[in-house]
Amino acid sequence: MATNRSRRLRKKLCVDEFQELGFELVFNYKEGLDPEAASAFFERFVTEAIEGNGLGFIGAQDYGFVCLGKRGSVSAEQRAQVEAWLQKGHAELAGSTVSPLLDVWYPENPVNA
Repeated sequence: MATNRSRRLRKKLCVDEFQELGFELVFNYKEGLDPEAASAFFERFVTEAIEGNGLGFIGAQDYGFVCLGKRGSVSAEQRAQVEAWLQKGHAELAGSTVSPLLDVWYPENPVNA
């Protein structure tokens, strides 16, 4: 596709100055964790860390993608707040991985400065 696009088309494609950012999450639950405890942790995570920061989560209990709850990008501060919440020492988790900010629509594209 041509790189000389109109502003309207760049906005429609979510590229260049309209790029939207998010990040991936991976949860590693402790061995032998009760499924009900994992579900309770996940619901608490979505309520406190995701919805509490105006974010949206797409995925499952062990892997997902976090984006802004409306049109736009996740800020580095919001990403840090979610990461800090996960590092508070939750008994259900053996660990978690938070990716750097990625392009929501085109993950293979670099993040604009």
